[in-house]
Amino acid sequence: MGFFDFLKSPDINQGAEEFGMTPGAVLLDVRTPQEYREGRIPGSVNAPLHSLTADGAVPAGKDAALFVYCHSGARSRQAVGLLARMGYKNVKNIGGIAAYRGKVER
Repeated sequence: MGFFDFLKSPDINQGAEEFGMTPGAVLLDVRTPQEYREGRIPGSVNAPLHSLTADGAVPAGKDAALFVYCHSGARSRQAVGLLARMGYKNVKNIGGIAAYRGKVER
């Protein structure tokens, strides 16, 4: 790990690939429902950042692998911290869909 690695943004394309290779993983889109309807990564589940603490908002157990994204990576970074404080053990911020090069569902 280099000195400036903390400045590097997550690679959503690599994260989406890793999600696809992880059995039982959940891909969480923490954008608003409107943003989600406008375009999302196939297989993702919408769990808006503002509702993550509600019962049943996260469709996975505390040990499940969660791959989290938003538009730019800022909300997903916040969500990862919140989910960790909620007791989720395997949570990864994969960044923002704005940099995604794969197929998008509408």
